[in-house]
Amino acid sequence: MALDSQFRDLLDTLAVAGALPLIRGTVEETRAHYRALALARRGEGFVPEPVAAVEDRTVPGPAGPIPVRIYHPMHGRGAAVTYLHGGGWVIGDLDTHDPVCRRVANAVGAVVVSVDYRLAPEHPHPAPLDDAMAALAWTADVFGDRILGVAGDSAGASLAAGVALRAREEGPALAGQLLLYPATDPSMALPSITENGEGYFLTRADMQWFYAQYAPDGAATDPALDLLHADVTGVAPAVVATAEFDPLRDDGDAYAERLRAAAVPVVHLPGPGLIHGYVAFLGAVEAADARSADALAAFAGLLGRHAPGARTGDLRG
Repeated sequence: MALDSQFRDLLDTLAVAGALPLIRGTVEETRAHYRALALARRGEGFVPEPVAAVEDRTVPGPAGPIPVRIYHPMHGRGAAVTYLHGGGWVIGDLDTHDPVCRRVANAVGAVVVSVDYRLAPEHPHPAPLDDAMAALAWTADVFGDRILGVAGDSAGASLAAGVALRAREEGPALAGQLLLYPATDPSMALPSITENGEGYFLTRADMQWFYAQYAPDGAATDPALDLLHADVTGVAPAVVATAEFDPLRDDGDAYAERLRAAAVPVVHLPGPGLIHGYVAFLGAVEAADARSADALAAFAGLLGRHAPGARTGDLRG
């Protein structure tokens, strides 16, 4: 189908404003630009989605304390989710993804632990994944009476998939993983990377730059990053959401099929008319709101299947 008309207008507005491309002259300039763009999306008079409580703190990590932001849902259902933000493993932070984490907390009914993992190129693979595992271990320790899940968008979804692979071997046990338009193919060989490589927010050149920062010196061959060559047998059930006009569309589609072929329960949600990063446009694009709701409902369903006493109704967050 055609690109969603609201996204078409939005992309035109960003282009006219000089907000694209995402990548600027240096890593520092790119980070600042992405942060400014993320905050500007919220508009004048923006009011964050209410949650029961928000707490900023640090948790122990392999190279020192890791900042996290903890969201308690308005109406909890006995789950805790470790959330990993997108941004090509190079950009993004707790603030850029604050609205998304609020939505996840309330829609899933879960405590959400958003992780400010170390970024490349200063900290290439596997440092962000190591931080993600440390945050998951902390979440499991502190919220051990809850059903555990992991979630992320874009590069964060790739990290979430890597976490699910490691957790299969090391623990803790995960009830589900939510992968929003993940990058799974460092070779960038699938058709959508070319078909949608220009004009739809994220570009092929962006992805080449991100991989160059994150996976130098052959790191891209690690199955935790080269996910299309990973043994996914026995990993946690997954929700994989993709977008029609995303360079990474086929990455997500292929990973969903790989999970299915390994007999891993998977809900695959294509995104007709949508672009990469659509969850970041909640409240601005109706189709993004609708598909995000579908993905979060499916994820809540995975976690709810394992929640003790779930049939008795709501549990406070």
